Amino acid sequence: MLDTERLVLPPPDPLNLPLGALEVGCTGHWELLNVPGAPQSTLPHGLPPCAPDLQQEAEQLFLSSPAWLPLHGVEHSARKWQRKRDPWSLLAVLGAPVPSDLQAQRHPTTGQILGYKEVLLENTNLSATTSLSLRRPPGPAPQSLWGNPTQYPFWPGGMDEPTMTDLSTREEAEEEIDFEKDLLTVPPGFKKGVDFAPKDHQAPVPGLLSLSRLLEPLDLSGGDEDEGEPAGGPGGGTAAASPCSAPLGRASSLEDLVLKEASTIASPLEPPKPAPQEQWAVPVNVTSPVGDFYRLIPEPAFQWAFEPDVFQKQAILHLEQHDSVFVAAHTSAGKTVVAEYAIALAQKHMTRTIYTSPIKALSNQKFRDFRNTFGDVGLLTGDVQLHPEASCLIMTTEILRSMLYSGSDVIRDLEWVIFDEVHYINDAERGVVWEEVLIMLPDHVSIILLSATVPNALEFADWIGRLKRRQIFVISTVARPVPLEHYLFTGNSPKTQGELFLLLDSRGAFHTKGYYAAVEARKERMSKHAQTFGAKQPTHQGGPAQDRGVYLSLLASLRARAQLPVVVFTFSRGRCDEQASGLTSLDLTTSSEKSEIHLFLQRCLARLRGSDRQLPQVLHMSELLRRGLGVHHSGILPILKEIVEMLFSRGLVKVLFATETFAMGVNMPARTVVFDSMRKHDGSTFRDLLPGEYVQMAGRAGRRGLDPTGTVILLCKGRVPEMADLHRMMMVGRAEEAGLGVAAGTKMILNLLRVDALRVEDMMKRSFSEFPSRKDSKAHEEALAELTKRLGALEEPDVTGQLADLPEYYSWGEELTETRNMIQRRIMESVNGLKSLSTGRVVVVKNEEHHNALGVILQVSSTTSRVFTTLVLCDKPVVSESPRDKGPTTPDVPYPDDLVGFKLFLPEGPCEHTVAKLQPGDVAAISTKVLRVNGEKISEDFSKRQQPKFRKDPPLAAVTTAVQELLRLAQAHPSGPPTLDPVNDLQLKDVSVVEGGLRARKLEELIRGAQCVHSPRFPAQYLKLRERRQIQKEMERLSFLLSDQSLLLLPEYHQRVEVLRTLGYVDEAGTVKLAGRVACAMSSHELLLTELMFDNALSALRPEEIAALLSGLVCQSPGDPGDQLPSTLKQGVERVKAVAKRIGEVQVACGLNQTVEEFVGELNFGLVEVVYEWARGMPFSELAGLSGTPEGLVVRCIQRLAEMCRSLRGAARLVGEPVLGAKMETAATLLRRDIVFAASLYTQ
Repeated sequence: MLDTERLVLPPPDPLNLPLGALEVGCTGHWELLNVPGAPQSTLPHGLPPCAPDLQQEAEQLFLSSPAWLPLHGVEHSARKWQRKRDPWSLLAVLGAPVPSDLQAQRHPTTGQILGYKEVLLENTNLSATTSLSLRRPPGPAPQSLWGNPTQYPFWPGGMDEPTMTDLSTREEAEEEIDFEKDLLTVPPGFKKGVDFAPKDHQAPVPGLLSLSRLLEPLDLSGGDEDEGEPAGGPGGGTAAASPCSAPLGRASSLEDLVLKEASTIASPLEPPKPAPQEQWAVPVNVTSPVGDFYRLIPEPAFQWAFEPDVFQKQAILHLEQHDSVFVAAHTSAGKTVVAEYAIALAQKHMTRTIYTSPIKALSNQKFRDFRNTFGDVGLLTGDVQLHPEASCLIMTTEILRSMLYSGSDVIRDLEWVIFDEVHYINDAERGVVWEEVLIMLPDHVSIILLSATVPNALEFADWIGRLKRRQIFVISTVARPVPLEHYLFTGNSPKTQGELFLLLDSRGAFHTKGYYAAVEARKERMSKHAQTFGAKQPTHQGGPAQDRGVYLSLLASLRARAQLPVVVFTFSRGRCDEQASGLTSLDLTTSSEKSEIHLFLQRCLARLRGSDRQLPQVLHMSELLRRGLGVHHSGILPILKEIVEMLFSRGLVKVLFATETFAMGVNMPARTVVFDSMRKHDGSTFRDLLPGEYVQMAGRAGRRGLDPTGTVILLCKGRVPEMADLHRMMMVGRAEEAGLGVAAGTKMILNLLRVDALRVEDMMKRSFSEFPSRKDSKAHEEALAELTKRLGALEEPDVTGQLADLPEYYSWGEELTETRNMIQRRIMESVNGLKSLSTGRVVVVKNEEHHNALGVILQVSSTTSRVFTTLVLCDKPVVSESPRDKGPTTPDVPYPDDLVGFKLFLPEGPCEHTVAKLQPGDVAAISTKVLRVNGEKISEDFSKRQQPKFRKDPPLAAVTTAVQELLRLAQAHPSGPPTLDPVNDLQLKDVSVVEGGLRARKLEELIRGAQCVHSPRFPAQYLKLRERRQIQKEMERLSFLLSDQSLLLLPEYHQRVEVLRTLGYVDEAGTVKLAGRVACAMSSHELLLTELMFDNALSALRPEEIAALLSGLVCQSPGDPGDQLPSTLKQGVERVKAVAKRIGEVQVACGLNQTVEEFVGELNFGLVEVVYEWARGMPFSELAGLSGTPEGLVVRCIQRLAEMCRSLRGAARLVGEPVLGAKMETAATLLRRDIVFAASLYTQ
């Protein structure tokens, strides 16, 4: 049915169908398209295309037809895509900061919001690269911890932060001129002007000087009209009424009249009020108990299982008030309690605390202790970064300094900075870092300083208080929790193991009986040895056999008396190893202790790879530890040192041989401390221990709560030390004073020069070395202001007419006196000058008691500081005359004869004499005259006549003859006797002496030709001028002390800036250039590393070669690189030395003291091959054969090298060297492996 219903349509024409055919490819596949048209194909029609010859096409288009390329037509030259125009994109800028904010206004009682007030906001356009303010917005999140070298630091506390008003005032170079007020009478820049109003104007403007009033007294009509006017005329009447109208003398200018009038009406000066004494260091009394501690702090932030001591409670009370404290106490006294409370208080306040230590090992130990106590603790060292978001961060002082300079945002939340082991601030390298950190800390950060007892704690705290402008509370206790007993040990065998002599008991009493007993015991053994082996004895018996005998007998004695564990301080790494290895027969542990030690070793060493566990040092140390012996020094691998420390703290190491570094750090006390020797090598020479070093190491004796007393033993292997040395070191010896001096280092200079608001001079002013001279700066400012007032009140001397050369006359006299004093000092310092001062020589004496008096030398002391016993002429006996008895002396006015000659003293009445002991500075001149005197006889006679019994006896004939000769000589030469010429007679050929003599003769001629001395007004005007010049000289001295020019380190700073300018790190204006910014990113050796980078000395090398070359900058053990190095490394070493030599030459040319050889000598390339093979993958066990350097020093070198590679990587990225940055990243990765970078046991 459907078929019948279909419509039958006529067949259409093929060309009229609404379809099209498409041949796809060449496989015969067709597709129908809904597009009418002829069949199409995807294949090209015709012959395949042929590319024309490029050379022919180029010649035809560009050479044969140059018109094809018109100058400005680009139709045929290149294809271009038309950019879509978007003018509005040019107007897209960052949103402007909000200029105002709404502030709620509340009811003062109920707090109800009454309304809102719009307030303007300040500092809304600040950023980390333009401002030092804490109000600036935080930086990017990845830079919040370490900051960025391009960022500004925060404003240091204690410095006056410039306000916006001050900054705007500085920018205004010109003074604003008020065109509406007083412009016609007061010129710009003047405080006063001149009133040109008519004379009958009776009301001059306040603050102006009336010109008509000034001109009234002047004789402008020729001088004849006023001669007959009586004194009681109008002029006299006005003079009586007002001092301003008094007749003025003639003057050469109107300015003199103004000054005279100002001086006339000046009010009398009031005596200056003494300034209140600023006390920045406040000592706290720790003797009386703190009874109301728990009432003042009902809910402490932290509680201990024990009752805190008095000094700890006092510190906690001040911490609660957010005060800065300086806690000085002996080792094991409990200073850590103060740090713990500060950390707990910061967690309570939801702020942050930074704990800094001088060494990395101490940071790791404190991290373990504080993490067990608080939990929320982080660690930041050169190669470890653990929990940087924690509220308490533990780091080294160098890292804190870097964070401060880089503007880290951690500083914003910081409440406390704890400086531990502050007594090590004297260290030449670390002390500078401590000082920079103290200066750069912002104002909102409080400071806690923990130190051993230092004698100048108050002075040091006073410096910090003045530096930060806040009081520092000094809490010091000298009481030891465990008193010490000091002994001498002279035994060396089992028979003499009881020769232990008490030298200083626990109460501090020195026992001379014990000392002499030790001397006798040592002498007796020496005599027995002489009888057996002969009289010849070595001065020091310190061989391995001798040491073994001494320590076996000592340890047997201590073990019998239950005085283990013991720490033996030996000041040599090699001797530590020898002494521990020599005790092969000593076993101090039980079987259970051996098992515990074995299990602990296995657990700790399991983190090492197999070959590292078989290192000779690891095997040797394991064998020593199982017998209860340990060694601790810088040559030991870091993981082994930590194992020794942990076993020692558990009491499993009974005898520990350690160097001085073990005394720095956490509380690891022992029962007994033994000193192997009293002498140590400090890097340059052998010397005795300083009292501070002895006290620090001896403080490790005595465990609090376990031992009633601590025992300190000094071994006497050779002779017994002198009693005076022992007494000074043990009993009255004081710890070394804390002191430092900020050095104008290159990195500090660059970091401060890039910040316009901070000056290096301001940093140096706040240095502890400048503190003695800067602490009186406020008094100097007040004295300067007072002198300025006095100078303004003085009347100007008249230097017109015949007195025109009065100022020059005064200057000539001062210069002549200084020149003669200089020549006389050189004479007294010379050999010939001292030889001429023999018995009988007549000299001119000038000191406080005698003024140009003749004397004859009686005796000369033969000591190093020469003292001359001299018979001197005088008016009356000096013994009956005191300064109080002398009346007021009238100031003398020197005339040419007084200045050119000496104007010898002549007694007014009967001639008297005295015998005085003169210093070389008391001799003003040496005459050519020599008298024959019996010096000893005259001295004895004078001493005899000083006694009351013989005071009226006449002097001997020898005395009378000498006095008469001196008097006759003084009368014959009133202007001074002929003196010895320093050049001709004393043969002084120094240039300054010769030139000084010529200058003195020239000045004498000028003084003789002066005209001012002929004026009758000369004395009065000279006194006025002298008073004025003396005040000006004192003002110049005070201004110099207050200026930057008085800084001790300023010359070195200028020299270093000149070095940076020569090398292109800063420009002439002091702006830091790109090379300077790169140097700021370096961890050390800024100049050398930056020069190597900019010279492309490292870019062509492989990563392992770069690491090997850079080891010369961080290696501490000297040595030669060896002959087995590849040629590339040998050339690299020579190139590094050449760059270092070039820098050294620039430094010498700029005036620095360090020679080129010393600068290049700081590089040690002894571990180049070791580092090269380590970076190539050689196991650590095979490195030992390449160098004789101890394993611990090799590890330390590689660790510091990895840190340097990371800083160099950052610098390369900063300068735009991605290739070098990638190589440094690779080098750091190659170095960080296996035992060298094994994780610290304290951080696990």
